[in-house]
Amino acid sequence: MTLSPARLAACYRQACELELQAFKPGNVSVYADGHDMTVADFRLSAEVSAAPLCCPDYSLGEKIYYAVKATRAAVGCNTNLGIILLAAPLVQAVLNNTGLGLRDALRQVLDSTTVSDADWVFRAIALAAPGGLGEAEQQDVHTGATVTLKAAMQLASGKDRIALQYLTAYKDIFDFALPTYYNGKNVWKSKSWSAVVVYTTMLSQFPDSHIERKYGNQYSQMIRQTMARLTQALEIPDPQQVLPLLYQTDAALKAQRINPGTTADMTVATLLAVLLQEEWA
Repeated sequence: MTLSPARLAACYRQACELELQAFKPGNVSVYADGHDMTVADFRLSAEVSAAPLCCPDYSLGEKIYYAVKATRAAVGCNTNLGIILLAAPLVQAVLNNTGLGLRDALRQVLDSTTVSDADWVFRAIALAAPGGLGEAEQQDVHTGATVTLKAAMQLASGKDRIALQYLTAYKDIFDFALPTYYNGKNVWKSKSWSAVVVYTTMLSQFPDSHIERKYGNQYSQMIRQTMARLTQALEIPDPQQVLPLLYQTDAALKAQRINPGTTADMTVATLLAVLLQEEWA
């Protein structure tokens, strides 16, 4: 499949916007800001990061670094590092135009990462300065990389679910999130409401790396149970009826400063994969 950089950038921005349209309790959406960030911050971040992320002349690592740099210059905080880390290999897979399906093309990208890619990504992480991420005994981002990006992600994969995707060719997204999305889409005919059930279902099954870096596992069981109840509540023809419960859950999580940010990033990547597959078809 051949997609122009402009079309790829449009898909990326659309995925970011659809995720903002989805009510994700504990995270930022059009229903509620939070954690000192606004919807406007995320929209601007998507806008300024799209061009470097989809630039065909940049390597994978350069895409990530320059997208993070553009975001940092525009909004002054880390709104989308995880989104960029997940989106860049998907974009690269399409730009490579190898004639493979999306996931096979993605696997090829991940298997061919370089030490230079890792070095650019280390610089991006250091620039974004996400809390609790990037400091390690091996391959600390504040020192130069000596292994490929995939190998660096392997070192981080035990405590970071985004890093884990680099090892599994996005198993959580292709094998879990996408079927969940399409099940919701078949019922509601809505991309944004399908994104809600991706978010709640993932949180009912997998701990959120962003939360666990900040708090350990003290909230993990509570979040699993809360999101399982929400997922069950969403099994109705009209999801608008669940809005009161979503508002209640959102307020409770934000009062405790709990932000499932990694799962929100995974939701964007799921939506981007959906849009790219639609283009593929």
